[in-house]
Amino acid sequence: MAPPPLLLLETVTNKQINNPTTAAGTLRLLFHDCLPNGCEASILISSTPFNKAERDADVNLSLPGDPFDLIVRAKTTLGLSCPNTVSCSDILAVAARDLFVMLGGPYYNVFLGKKDSRSSQASSIEGKLPKPNMKMSQIIDLFAASGFNVQETVALSGEHTIGFSHCIEFSSNIANDTHYNPRFAQALKQACSGYPKNPTSSAFNDIMSPNKFDNLYYQNLPKGLGLLESDHALYNDPRIKPFVDLYA
Repeated sequence: MAPPPLLLLETVTNKQINNPTTAAGTLRLLFHDCLPNGCEASILISSTPFNKAERDADVNLSLPGDPFDLIVRAKTTLGLSCPNTVSCSDILAVAARDLFVMLGGPYYNVFLGKKDSRSSQASSIEGKLPKPNMKMSQIIDLFAASGFNVQETVALSGEHTIGFSHCIEFSSNIANDTHYNPRFAQALKQACSGYPKNPTSSAFNDIMSPNKFDNLYYQNLPKGLGLLESDHALYNDPRIKPFVDLYA
């Protein structure tokens, strides 16, 4: 039998081939697990009749199902090879790294040996994750509470170079936000024409290269091609703009 890292890589690769949005979803899942209370896989714990878990908090309801399915598949596969050895938090961290590399991102080492949380409460993450309509000052303060400076906050925003957002997260801004490129705004109105009848209506975060990790996200912002209110705020806040220009 292949060693655990290869088994995990095979599982991750197959899932990404069959469901190309898995990579963006898994990176987002990792972020939503790690930022509030550390990388301990509490986001994977299901709610019970007596407890509302993190994954059912309002801010997490839009997390896609494919990343959760990936972790279950990987845990099952690794459990057959080395039972009770690899934690779900390690699996999530390594799977996100491998998917990140598949999209063109740089390879980085993952420190292993993390333990999984045995508890998960939606109330424990209240106010600890950014929302699409947050003001820049709120976002800066939120990340600062977790030890990130302004430049690091801008770097983390670059995750929007992949994936998509649902129309519920930005459609109300299209008509009133003058920072949108007019042609882009018109295209977004068309993309969201079925919302709210179709709540799954969405648009790519980076319309130029939505499935590739690159810096086009930052290059899009001066052109009015940011999707979310928080994207526009990056380029229009004098504290932030120099770092956007740096990464572009």
